[in-house]
Amino acid sequence: MKGVILDGYALNPGDLSYDCFSSIIPFDIYDSTDPADVLTRCKDADVVITNKVPFDKATMEALPNLKYIGVTATGYNIIDIEAARERGIAVTNIPAYSTDAVAQHVFALLLAVSNAVEKHNESVKRGEWERSSSFCYWLTPLFELNGKTLGIIGLGNIGKKVASIANAFGMRVIAYSPHSRMDGVEAVTLDELLLSSDVLSLNCPLNEKTEKIINEESLGKMKMGSILINASRGALVDEDAVIRALDSGRLSWYCADVLSLEPPRKNRLSMHEKSVITPHIAWAPIETRQRLLSIAISNLESFLSGKKENRVV
Repeated sequence: MKGVILDGYALNPGDLSYDCFSSIIPFDIYDSTDPADVLTRCKDADVVITNKVPFDKATMEALPNLKYIGVTATGYNIIDIEAARERGIAVTNIPAYSTDAVAQHVFALLLAVSNAVEKHNESVKRGEWERSSSFCYWLTPLFELNGKTLGIIGLGNIGKKVASIANAFGMRVIAYSPHSRMDGVEAVTLDELLLSSDVLSLNCPLNEKTEKIINEESLGKMKMGSILINASRGALVDEDAVIRALDSGRLSWYCADVLSLEPPRKNRLSMHEKSVITPHIAWAPIETRQRLLSIAISNLESFLSGKKENRVV
């Protein structure tokens, strides 16, 4: 058997090792792969490991040896699942590996605007504290999280972790999540969530029901000056509507780790003075990526031994 890793740089830019894959079967490893090169690189492959390189029906039909696709992510919308099922190609994903890291990043984004640590650190390094006539100063209004209402859309593993951290900060936590409940979190309708939240965190998957769940209408129901956090998927929001909400003051901040197109191309939202955007790094702590890699190895070993671990097909 032969394997191919098509876009290995995303998971491992050099601080991890792919020897664990090559110890199972021979692997060709590429940092990235253009769509035009997929068939050439995978022509003899039985096993393909991909993070963002898509596999549609035509691609699968052109690869008669292909038996297994391992997606090194939780979401697997890059794979035509029905086509894989028709051809008997096993597909696995990596669920629940990034819960702690993403929840941590949600609060890194929120604290970036509540305490403005980076802004003040840069000010100190410019010598502004040395030149100050007072023992202290602040460049932007600061605020406590205690007593604020945090609304969560999506109470899965990450949403529940976000809720537990919010409780530790003394926040009131409410959630819109039709299929999940949690002690200490008040279940509300979507309209109630929008109307009541000082901070709204998006922690739901992207699907046809949630695509652009934050739009002109939903933003219009939110509190004036509220904060929107998106550490899930860029397409959960209508970015043009978010820009208008920032300009009008409906939103005081938009904090996100994701955009509708990644990497962005002249994205006005990422340049807005009231946005805090990070380059899809919530999953990137080394412990998180090592966990992902270990699960990916286990998925492959299970497949080769005839077991079904984290199988979506």
